[in-house]
Amino acid sequence: MANVVIVGALFGDEGKGKIVDLLTESADYVVRFQGGNNAGHTVEVGEDQFILHLIPSGILHKNKICVIGNGVVINPESLIEEIKLLESRGISVGENLVISDIAHLIFPYHKVLDELREMKTGNRKIGTTKRGIGPAYADKVARMGIRLTDLMNPKVFKEKLIYNLEEKNNLLVNVYKGEPFVFDEIYGRYLEYAKSIKKYLGNVPQILNNAVKQNKNILFEGAQGTLLDVDFGTYPYVTSSNPTAGGACIGTGIAPSTIDEVIGITKAYSTRVGEGPFPTEFHGEFGDWFRKQGKEFGATTGRPRRCGWFDAVLGRYSSIINHTDSLAITKLDVLDGLDTIKICTSYKCNGDIIDFFPSDMDMLGNCVPVYEELPGWKESTRNIRSYDKLPEAAKKYISRIEELTLAPVKIVSVGAKREETIFKK
Repeated sequence: MANVVIVGALFGDEGKGKIVDLLTESADYVVRFQGGNNAGHTVEVGEDQFILHLIPSGILHKNKICVIGNGVVINPESLIEEIKLLESRGISVGENLVISDIAHLIFPYHKVLDELREMKTGNRKIGTTKRGIGPAYADKVARMGIRLTDLMNPKVFKEKLIYNLEEKNNLLVNVYKGEPFVFDEIYGRYLEYAKSIKKYLGNVPQILNNAVKQNKNILFEGAQGTLLDVDFGTYPYVTSSNPTAGGACIGTGIAPSTIDEVIGITKAYSTRVGEGPFPTEFHGEFGDWFRKQGKEFGATTGRPRRCGWFDAVLGRYSSIINHTDSLAITKLDVLDGLDTIKICTSYKCNGDIIDFFPSDMDMLGNCVPVYEELPGWKESTRNIRSYDKLPEAAKKYISRIEELTLAPVKIVSVGAKREETIFKK
């Protein structure tokens, strides 16, 4: 297996949790490299369902070291709740979890500012989950952030929190006409969090680079998807970090030369949550039916996801950005029974046909997808476990995705459970 990076190929919510869970069997370390508790990975083990927001999916396996890298922003309250929930369900966290001591923290003022900014933007809403992720990353880049290592030093933490509250309260009171935060309340509460988290902290770059020297297998998991990357996505309708393959290095301290394989995860169709352009989006009754058919509701927020046909223009762009070695296609079974299935192969924009992802989001929002129509297979794939036994129409559909995205398909998922998986190779 060596060192493998799992990325979302499109807008996130592709089923990365399940694929990571499957590949963890061959891993020694499973590492989350970006995002926060705005993302959710859903994994079904037998009749049990686990929804994880911060801790890597590998925690569901025994004797796997799970790591939260420096690229993740951490709400300590959410982290502690997640640990307690896992342990209450018989999952041992204990020595199996390591958290980077230089990861940045989310504070109550980040969440409030996230909500207020979203309310104030009117028609320019981003569709944020309002969990404080963006403001926490903003503080990190502005060199005002507070890291876990700072939290462990009461003197340093006090100085940094006073400095942050001076600015944040001024903004809350004078710009947003809100209520200020009280230093003592946050300071005391976070020092209590520190007591619970301290035992998990470690020097992640040192730990992972030592693991590389020892030829350990490392599986890197990202949150969200390529088209939500703050640099390469549908800006400004993006997340505040880099969920692309390069983010695995920045978010953990591993060099690019140590990465052996990148696997892109995509549904057999497209979905996105929040605002932003989505050329292949379904509308009307079919869109409502399809959402229910695919159970397309957010694992973190419960928000209904926007659904559409597979967008090969974006899929090809994603393969280039991530240098995708192979794809895992999830939820193929959702397309069972359709008479015909469409794939977007290019866009018609201002009278021109283009087959690339434009950087102008206004242009993308006004593009009309150009579709190729393929026959459906009108039979269930849920109980199929061999690629050769898939319906011919399903195999042709997968082959067309491979051709258009420039990436071979390695895994096909036909259900949420571990066993509902087909390994093509």
